[in-house]
Amino acid sequence: MEDQFYDTDEPIVALATAWSESALAVIRTSGKGSVELFAKVFTNPKSILSSTGFTMHYGYITDQSRGKKIDQVTAAVYRSPKSYTGQDGVEIFCHGSLPGIESIITILKKAGFREAAPGEFTMRAFLNGKMDLSQAEAVAEIVGSKSKQAHSLALNRLSGGVLEKIDLIKKKLVDLMGLIEVQLDYPDDEIGGDTDIPLDSLLDAEKEIINLINTYRVGKIFHEGVAVALAGGTNAGKSSLFNLFLKEDRSIVSDINGTTRDYIESWITLEGIPIRLFDTAGLRDAEHPIEVEGIRRSEEIIKNASLVLYIIDGSTGMTAEDKEIFSKYKNDPDYLFIWNKIDKLSAGVPDGVIPVSAVTSEGFSDLENIINSRLTGMEISGSELMIDSLRQKGLLERAARSLRSVKLSLENSISLDAVAMDLKETLDALGEITGEVTSEDILNNIFSGFCVGK
Repeated sequence: MEDQFYDTDEPIVALATAWSESALAVIRTSGKGSVELFAKVFTNPKSILSSTGFTMHYGYITDQSRGKKIDQVTAAVYRSPKSYTGQDGVEIFCHGSLPGIESIITILKKAGFREAAPGEFTMRAFLNGKMDLSQAEAVAEIVGSKSKQAHSLALNRLSGGVLEKIDLIKKKLVDLMGLIEVQLDYPDDEIGGDTDIPLDSLLDAEKEIINLINTYRVGKIFHEGVAVALAGGTNAGKSSLFNLFLKEDRSIVSDINGTTRDYIESWITLEGIPIRLFDTAGLRDAEHPIEVEGIRRSEEIIKNASLVLYIIDGSTGMTAEDKEIFSKYKNDPDYLFIWNKIDKLSAGVPDGVIPVSAVTSEGFSDLENIINSRLTGMEISGSELMIDSLRQKGLLERAARSLRSVKLSLENSISLDAVAMDLKETLDALGEITGEVTSEDILNNIFSGFCVGK
């Protein structure tokens, strides 16, 4: 990232909405003198210069050098510190014409703005104390949400859920640090009252950190989604089930074996979980080179999937290959076995297999619940506090390791100096999560992944 990223006073400009044709677009500005610079290109500069924060103004963006109107806009003026970034700024609501947007940004750059770096608005919000680092990360997570549930979980983090939890843990540890420092600074005979180190508080803090670490896997699933593959022999009903998940006829359904010669994929949402669903080619000994290649690709998809739904044709029962795969993977948590076509059932459903009809939808709701439970292992309401940041997970693990050292040192009567050092390491790791302790490299890594305009 260029050094200018850290010049937090310079007036910056960027398109905040998608670069595509639309009814409206939003161009945002921020920085010292940004209101005054915008007034230079607005047809009613006096209303802008005299305005207080949270006011809207109607007029035109103009090219002063040519005396030409560029677009009809409304402009929202924000005054420091009551703005997203904590600085003066103007948000411009213009028509969503790509040439018009480009012209407005060009005019603003000529007036003295520079183009914002990715994530620079949110970084300024962090640096100006408008949010902590965990909330800043949640901004990107909300923008990238693939489901309502993922959006809700990210909004919980943006609302300060992580900060509140970390602060509660830190308070317990700071109290412990105070007791240790008292014992280091004063001889035992100069201290009155109870000077024992309360291990219960230490264990509670460790437990809360570990609980937060354990939410990462599920949090990541909701944010990034998972790959789920429909597998099985030919004509087992994979394509019919694929269409049932999608609620549309996307995959060709036929009684002819080998109809699906390559995999088909689509995104769906199941109980808030974004799922990249694959309908794979039927597994069999094929001769046609195209089908052979399709089966090879399908096997790669199945190998890399987070969950495999293996479909068995319940109207005919298990083939020799079905039996082999069932025996091998029946206890594998990454496999679910589905007994399809129960509307044509001629034999009993084996134990460990889920009965479903892709034609009548019988058993499908139960299948969805089982998939959700297998992927997350818990009921999710959307109000839970979860992390999906690998950076935060790493820092929590570092904090947990240091706390374990503290506990072992206290249990083995190791020097309190060593205990204090490990406890400080824990507090530093927790401080990095919220940005209380940070570096330019960390900020670069976080904000460079944001979209421009955020």
